[in-house]
Amino acid sequence: MRVVIAQMQHETNTFSPVPTPWEAFGKDGPRIGREACEAAEGTRVAMAAFIDLARKARAEIVTPVAAWANPSGPVDSGAYERICGFICDAMRHGCDAVFLDLHGAMVVEGRTDDGEGTLLERIRAIAPHVPIAVSLDLHANVTERMVRNCTVIAGYKTYPHVDGYEAGELAGSMLWRHLRDEIQPVMAWGNRPLLAHTLRQNTGESPMRDFVDAARAAEHEGMLAATAFGGFQLADIPEAGISAIVVADRDRAAAQAACDAILDAAWRRKGDFVYRGRPLEEALIEAKRLGEESGGPVLLLDHADNCMSGATQDSMHVLDAALRIGLTGIAVGPVRDPDAVARMVEAGIGNRVTLPVGGKADMPAIGRKGKPMELTGIVRNITDGEYTVTGPQFTGTRCYMGRTAVLDTGAAQIVVTERNQEPWDRGVFESVGIRPEKHRYLLLKSRMYFRPVFLPIAKGAVLCDGVGVASSDWKQFTYRKVRRPIYPLDE
Repeated sequence: MRVVIAQMQHETNTFSPVPTPWEAFGKDGPRIGREACEAAEGTRVAMAAFIDLARKARAEIVTPVAAWANPSGPVDSGAYERICGFICDAMRHGCDAVFLDLHGAMVVEGRTDDGEGTLLERIRAIAPHVPIAVSLDLHANVTERMVRNCTVIAGYKTYPHVDGYEAGELAGSMLWRHLRDEIQPVMAWGNRPLLAHTLRQNTGESPMRDFVDAARAAEHEGMLAATAFGGFQLADIPEAGISAIVVADRDRAAAQAACDAILDAAWRRKGDFVYRGRPLEEALIEAKRLGEESGGPVLLLDHADNCMSGATQDSMHVLDAALRIGLTGIAVGPVRDPDAVARMVEAGIGNRVTLPVGGKADMPAIGRKGKPMELTGIVRNITDGEYTVTGPQFTGTRCYMGRTAVLDTGAAQIVVTERNQEPWDRGVFESVGIRPEKHRYLLLKSRMYFRPVFLPIAKGAVLCDGVGVASSDWKQFTYRKVRRPIYPLDE
């Protein structure tokens, strides 16, 4: 058998000013052909599971592209067309099955609000009867077009996401069973008008834990697969919001009943999916007390500037406030500022510099101008910014922060990078010689991915409501396309 296996992953924040060109999908762009296969193998992503299953079946494997980019603004239409082109060209040469590692929240600039659905529709036009398996992120904004144009879908059940491989394994296994005529999968899909805050989608806590548990229960009761999708609320598209997909063997009515039950369970608790913050100074005063009592590290979570939700990762608002109330012993990372990196590279390790850091990006969607901080410090290190994730999330993935420099101001050691990088691994610090457990405070531009890695070494964690296009203060955003009425925009 000949199978096509590909990855196209992007979570689009339509309010983000961060561009998403071809080069954003990898170190210098997506991996193509054999390199795509080699990049995925041995990792914990869905594409790796698809490859393992195909090898077990002794199938001929074609991997046209592996494209993964940090969340950011709408994808460049040229980049999207190139990625889709590799996949569609592979389809035109014929195949027996398709396995796609997708996100489910891709918006393409000037082209489509449903990047995944549009790709699947094109594949269906080329190969109307070829079975297609799709894995999706828990934050997918699932559309009718996606469901209509594939055979089976399974999504992540964890956030932070530590089960990408398992989601791919479930979707892929269903399709292989279908190819062997063991099952005839049918899918039921539905949504509810609820924009759930990402900060309330931690699957280790209610209400998201209960939403996901309802999906797990459906699987235990005989469904082939069931996924509860929290959705990505920072995408201003009609289908944004929570949804669910249930896959059954032949029995569509049973699948639909299970799907409705999963969604109803979440809708009854819609108010619990809304994050309610507090003033930044109040949060930092609590953090200062925790740090002084415990010795740290205490996590300062600058979640509004989290690049894994599409933020610029250069807002200095929280660091400025932390320094003003007297916090010291802070490790900050990373802050994206290519200009500051270039200045520090020019100065060299061990030399003292004074320069504006961060605040280079304007955020017109929330009416904010960039505001750099003028800082003086010593350049402690300069690296190529590359490291490999050790786990437990995205284990084995190679990360590229671009040239990276450490500025030591005395009160803070700041990791400054050329590219956006979520602090989902201690490598963001350890690769530049910083031992995070030795600092009293760790200022992380993170919403959820800090949990498996940094929470185990922390003496406390404080959510800091700063400034950024990943803010949970929805009063800052103007939604124009999302379906209305929708909670909580319309109480």
